[in-house]
Amino acid sequence: MFIPKYRRKTLYGKVKQDIREILRTLCSYKKVEIIQGAVCKDHVHMYVSIPPKLSVSDFMGYLKGKSALMVFDRHPEMGSKFNRHFWAKGYYVATVGNVTEDTVREYIEKQQEEDRLEDRALR
Repeated sequence: MFIPKYRRKTLYGKVKQDIREILRTLCSYKKVEIIQGAVCKDHVHMYVSIPPKLSVSDFMGYLKGKSALMVFDRHPEMGSKFNRHFWAKGYYVATVGNVTEDTVREYIEKQQEEDRLEDRALR
């Protein structure tokens, strides 16, 4: 899981679609399989299979760094000329081992449902 800077609720509409596409593209470049994922208004969940030759920290640095640049290319209004930070520092990673694959999938689905319910409440 990782979040936009200051946990801004900016991941919706065209930006949300673009982030999905960007993350898929960057994962395919590194041969990372996206098993399941969710782009919510203020955070991203990804359940991925990373090749053994690639460290988790290297992959996350690549994913967050390149995706931020690609988001700013597509949506220059998201940052100023001097403030080019899109994602907050850090991320949360857990390996599947202590929990089952079904537990991870259920958690991501629950996050998506909560995001949808919040959207409906705001309308």
